[in-house]
Amino acid sequence: MLRGRELWLAAITIILLNLIYAGVIWWTREVPASGDLFGHSLGILGFTFMLMTETLYSLRKRSRNARWGRMAHWLEFHIYTGLVGPYMVLLHTSWKYNGLAGITTLLMVVIVGSGFIGRYIYTRVPRTVDGTIIEGRASEAALRKARRMLALWHAIHIPLGVAMFAAAFLHIGAALYYATFLK
Repeated sequence: MLRGRELWLAAITIILLNLIYAGVIWWTREVPASGDLFGHSLGILGFTFMLMTETLYSLRKRSRNARWGRMAHWLEFHIYTGLVGPYMVLLHTSWKYNGLAGITTLLMVVIVGSGFIGRYIYTRVPRTVDGTIIEGRASEAALRKARRMLALWHAIHIPLGVAMFAAAFLHIGAALYYATFLK
């Protein structure tokens, strides 16, 4: 298995998104507006990825008896969608960060940064080659420290995610109301 495979796939996807975005700029001779078809598509698809990031991995993690694939693969999927989705939403902003949308974007960037910290802490947990946590005397202090750090990280990362999704749903509701229903 290629270590960091999800990071490489996310990087390749982001490069492809940049090429498409540059192509749209070249074709239209302007930065795509967040409210046009391309901008909305980026926002909808990116937000869908972010919802998948939040819900699917959490559901799989909580259903330990389910046979929905290995947790390591779900974590890779969580990281991939947690990078690509926010990047698509970032492109959706048209590089404007006003009001509630700006606050939501700021929370999103903080959460992605927090995700990198969480991935780093997760990789500090001593494991065997197949990914099983090593629970011996030699690794006990490192394991205890990593678990404490992960618990603290979760106590920050998860509430930030809840706040970001609340702000995002308000933004989506306001965008639908003002841009669609009032026309």
